[in-house]
Amino acid sequence: MVTGVGAIIGYGLLRSLRSAIPEVRLIGADIYPDAVGQAWCDAFEQAPFTASPHYFDWLRQVVDKHEIDLLIPGIEQDIYRFSDDRSRLSSLNCKVVLNTARLIELSRDKWAMHQELLALNDQARIPSYLAGNYATLVAKLGLPFILKPRRSYASKGLVRVACQKDFDAHADSIGEQLMAQPIIGSDDEEYTVAVFGDGQGGAYAAITLRRRLAQDGSTAKAWVKKEQSLDDVVSRLCAHFKPVGPTNLQFRRDRDGGCWKLLEINPRISSTSSIRSAFGYNEALMSMEFFLKGKPPSQPKFQGGFALRFIEDYIVHDRDHF
Repeated sequence: MVTGVGAIIGYGLLRSLRSAIPEVRLIGADIYPDAVGQAWCDAFEQAPFTASPHYFDWLRQVVDKHEIDLLIPGIEQDIYRFSDDRSRLSSLNCKVVLNTARLIELSRDKWAMHQELLALNDQARIPSYLAGNYATLVAKLGLPFILKPRRSYASKGLVRVACQKDFDAHADSIGEQLMAQPIIGSDDEEYTVAVFGDGQGGAYAAITLRRRLAQDGSTAKAWVKKEQSLDDVVSRLCAHFKPVGPTNLQFRRDRDGGCWKLLEINPRISSTSSIRSAFGYNEALMSMEFFLKGKPPSQPKFQGGFALRFIEDYIVHDRDHF
């Protein structure tokens, strides 16, 4: 079962699994009854909100009803709820694709991740501040700089500060909600790296894409790339954080072409998964083999190339509902 199948990660996982194993029985879940992902699954269940006190009762009922073997959370909210309630999750009669509690907790708050990298004295750390007036932050970060939400994803809520007026509109949120950072690199030099962690500090498989973002923060265009210097940084970070299963790390390079800087770690399958699958790196299939059978994935011989995302329609003629 895949959750959040109305979103690009969820329905991307369904399509990746279906293409790899046509006979697999796929169950989709989403809070919306018209979630498009049900077009690619064998059965669909409308879910309550993840924060609902009745969520786990619903989840247990659905797992038992469909005899689910593997549960793959497809949205950020589910990742956090599952990690917070691991004791209840372990009572389900199925395996769950879930990273380590430590990495999930660190990724939840970008300031906590910054503090971890600071303690490591790791060069991938981006200088970040929770306090300061406009003048002091300009002196440290230059202009323009950014105010980044501590708890968000896909560049949501990012504020570009180019003048005092920009800063004053958000000054009261700095600290608890926002942190200040310099702008790193350019929009054309952002990289997303998928690894399948072994839980011991290594990775069974990896793929790197250079990407260009859409306005909503998701990947609009992507190129398969091989960057040895970035591979070395990823290996170093994996050795410390010890991810288990699908993990996504996002980077930019300094404007002078020097150090790689870590934007964030997503301890889950990311929205670029369907693109990676098209090139031959199928995280959904790897997760099935690893979490169900204990079979570590090998490094796939993926294809090179370029990917472009566009809006597509799904049409039903014989009824007005799924």
